[in-house]
Amino acid sequence: LAEKEWMQFCERLDAVAQALEKQGLKMAYHHHMGTVIQSEDEVDRMMDSTSKVGLLLDSGHLTFAGGDPLRALERHAKRIVHVHCKDIRKDKLAHARKQDMSFLDAVLGDVFAVPGDGTIDFDPLLAELAKHKYEGWLVVEADQDPAKAHPLTHARLGHDCLRPLAKRYWSK
Repeated sequence: LAEKEWMQFCERLDAVAQALEKQGLKMAYHHHMGTVIQSEDEVDRMMDSTSKVGLLLDSGHLTFAGGDPLRALERHAKRIVHVHCKDIRKDKLAHARKQDMSFLDAVLGDVFAVPGDGTIDFDPLLAELAKHKYEGWLVVEADQDPAKAHPLTHARLGHDCLRPLAKRYWSK
């Protein structure tokens, strides 16, 4: 966004969030590569410029954008309403950046993975979520080519990675 567009964008997001709140719904903004809010700085700016908007924290997209999901979680924990647990293969990310690949080509090049099949450490993320009494969903996600990564097999891999962590932090 151009500098002058930020205020209008955030005011409109808050207006939508407020309208949803009146209907008993909580808005969760999903930062995502290829959209208006990608980087950690942009997530911070949007959160600082709104008051009603909740955050959908996506570990993979924030890491892809050069951010730190744990740092973002610590700053915005009270407003996180949904979590996408997506892993990333840092070697594939480095290759995608070196080759200046498009986002789609990076995805097709296996940059993303389900939890447990990449390099993100989900233990401190789940510990921090539990510390802040997060009670929403932990969604196993990968953005993978199904011809290369069988969806059910990889969903189970992600589930099997997250389940013992979730039990450790939410079974107390």
